Amino acid sequence: ASEPFNRLNSSSSSFTLVGVPSLESFPTCWGILFCSGYIITLVGNGVVLLVIGLNNSLRDPIHLFLAMLAIIDVVMVTSIVPKMLSIFWLKSTEIGYMACFVQMFLVHSTTSVESGVLLAMAVDRYVAICHPLRYQAILNRQAIAQIGLAIVVRALLFIVPLTGMVTNLPYCRSRVVPHSYCEHMAVAKLACADPRPSRLYSVAGSSLIVGMDMAFIAVSYGMILKTALRKKSCWKAFSTCGCHLCVLLLYYVPGIVSIYAQQLGSGISVHAQVLLADLYLTLPTMLNPIVYSIRTKQIRQAVLELL
Repeated sequence: ASEPFNRLNSSSSSFTLVGVPSLESFPTCWGILFCSGYIITLVGNGVVLLVIGLNNSLRDPIHLFLAMLAIIDVVMVTSIVPKMLSIFWLKSTEIGYMACFVQMFLVHSTTSVESGVLLAMAVDRYVAICHPLRYQAILNRQAIAQIGLAIVVRALLFIVPLTGMVTNLPYCRSRVVPHSYCEHMAVAKLACADPRPSRLYSVAGSSLIVGMDMAFIAVSYGMILKTALRKKSCWKAFSTCGCHLCVLLLYYVPGIVSIYAQQLGSGISVHAQVLLADLYLTLPTMLNPIVYSIRTKQIRQAVLELL
């Protein structure tokens, strides 16, 4: 068939999401698992946003970055979990052509934005510990707004070309996506054309973003360590970074494993790759507000006062 026909055909049809390949016989269990996680995510992040919004004492930079993180987490899980629940419970496996690519855009842009926010939080901890007297001057409202804008623009510069590359592929094969959501490589593999350019761009772009962010975070914590060891209140300085370090581990460790399992793990079973990708998007978003509520005194006290 000619390419115009393929484009017309692809734009007027839909894709079919499998859910968790080879584990479709347990839809109720998967639905309960992800629905519980979704509710915890909405409630936890909603409470964090509420207490930050209601308390003027929580308007310092670190809590504003935490509010950004909570918003991103809610958008991320909302872009995938409701559709996953409709697959598991309602057997509604079809997703429209444009809806699929909108979901793809939201998933991959929010993951990039979250990495940027975690880097911004590491910079915040560096300024707070290494330059405490200049903290308010360096991280004022204008600087925070500029940082947030830069994070979003960077994510768009990465994800818009990737989404365009996958969208412009001609789709004339099976429309069955062996995944729980429209993961870009799972969709690109269904195209008639060679999907390797989008795969290479995805691996290179995500590796650059994650590698750059992790490198800057490592430099920030190296300088924090150097400064903290000179102070008598060394343990107090480290304790202020505890929440952020926990969130970093929750985000980057499953993320790196999931990305390279999807791209390079030909020896890993398909259902294991899908579950890794699903947990990478849902587990950190569920645990982030719990970590901050338990380990941050100001958030914990604000939540108790609200209750």
